[in-house]
Amino acid sequence: MASLLQETSQKVITPEILRSAAKQSQRCLVVPVRLRRAIKKYLREQEVPHLKRKVLRLSDSFSGIKDVNLQLAATTSKELVEDPLKSVAQSKRWKIKSCYGDIGFQYRDDETIAYVASRMPAVFSACYRVLNEVRRRLPDFSPSSVLDFGAGTGSAFWALREVWPHSVEKVNIVEPSQSMQRAGRSLIQGLKNLPLIHGYDSIQALNKDISKSEREHDLVIASYVLGEIPSLKDRVTIVRQLWNLTKDALVLVEPGTPHGSNIISQMRSHILWMEKRKWRKHENNKNIASKDLITQKCGAYVVAPCPHDGICPLVNTGKYCHFVQRLERTSTQRAYKRAKGESLRGFEDEKFSFVVFRRGQRPREPWPLDGMKFETLKEQHAKRNPEDLEIDYEDLIKLNTQDIVPYQEVDPVTYDSDVIETEILDDGEEEGEEEQGESALADFGGGWGRILFSPIRRGRHVSMDICRSTTRDASEGSFERVVVTQSKNPTLHHQARRSVWGDLWPF
Repeated sequence: MASLLQETSQKVITPEILRSAAKQSQRCLVVPVRLRRAIKKYLREQEVPHLKRKVLRLSDSFSGIKDVNLQLAATTSKELVEDPLKSVAQSKRWKIKSCYGDIGFQYRDDETIAYVASRMPAVFSACYRVLNEVRRRLPDFSPSSVLDFGAGTGSAFWALREVWPHSVEKVNIVEPSQSMQRAGRSLIQGLKNLPLIHGYDSIQALNKDISKSEREHDLVIASYVLGEIPSLKDRVTIVRQLWNLTKDALVLVEPGTPHGSNIISQMRSHILWMEKRKWRKHENNKNIASKDLITQKCGAYVVAPCPHDGICPLVNTGKYCHFVQRLERTSTQRAYKRAKGESLRGFEDEKFSFVVFRRGQRPREPWPLDGMKFETLKEQHAKRNPEDLEIDYEDLIKLNTQDIVPYQEVDPVTYDSDVIETEILDDGEEEGEEEQGESALADFGGGWGRILFSPIRRGRHVSMDICRSTTRDASEGSFERVVVTQSKNPTLHHQARRSVWGDLWPF
């Protein structure tokens, strides 16, 4: 039995509290009933022939865009991120009103329908995973106004409805494809208690339509869109515009590929560099009153996944930061997606890269294991009483027989996620709303690292690749392998054996 961790200041943390704070990953996600129904209804109304062929063609188009983007000059990316003011031309480029839409691939009606049938559930699952972590890490954050850039068919909007079903009052979407805007409106038909939704084809149209005082949004999200913009300079321009429209939090999500991770890393470096530069300018100001005002508006820190605001430690390592969300395939995905030489699995793993920024200065919090004293396995054994070692064989036999469950053949129909579509949902009941009463939450003081890859469990020790902060102010970080053994620390070993890719790790 895992022992309690005791701090000298009479603070007691149990393994259960530690586990609750570290847990960030999601189990196999089931797409909500309402979304599955909406997709099936939309596809029935379209009646498009040869949809399987169109889905395959869409997948090939995505691969083509990825290949083109990989041919971009690496030197240009490096110069733009590391020294954005190196040339006058680049500094002027930021002030150009770039128009998103020139992506080399236009979504017409056929591509939009294929996207809804094959890709929308997976993109929804990634957005839900990211936004759900934002809710866990920021329990006081409940956005009322949201900007969804590159909204597509509304995957991020459906995730917002699941994570914050009651707080969102206004949503502005920016999507240049009229076909996708029409599909998004069709999918939400019949939903109740919808927020006020306005659609625009560009950021310029958004800024022109609303007043300057209303342009800032509590939450700005751009999911699976930056990778479709070939020009790196246009990406930087757009992200700067999105940051200017952000009042509190900015969320960027891209596919979990080396290219997608590279985009996230570049945008992360640029925003942090930009805010640090702005902060240094105002730090020299001798007016204390204006300093207090600037403190609230200047600065930015990474909410997730990075535990620090320093240079990414994965640079030049050959590894890239990404995560995975498993989802149970819907009936439409299984009907229209093809497998290569094998039968299509009942689930798929959606890999994604993301970053979440928040305005302001990173909170200074004590590290979770400060002052903690752990008992070794030898010390735990020394404390055991001889009576505790006695075995009642009759009770042991009864306990073992209770765990035996007779084998039953699983009905394949019950695995289908669409079976539960027949369930009647009360209009007042919000599906997917989870319990939010976690017993503990991980803070942002830099004492929580991130498990970047699947832990390796061998015997009585667990190896984990962790990105962590190396300074108390979380200004610098490192990537290192942590090995936890049962003999030296049975409590953390118990935690490590239950940790998965994407969870946090205390320091």
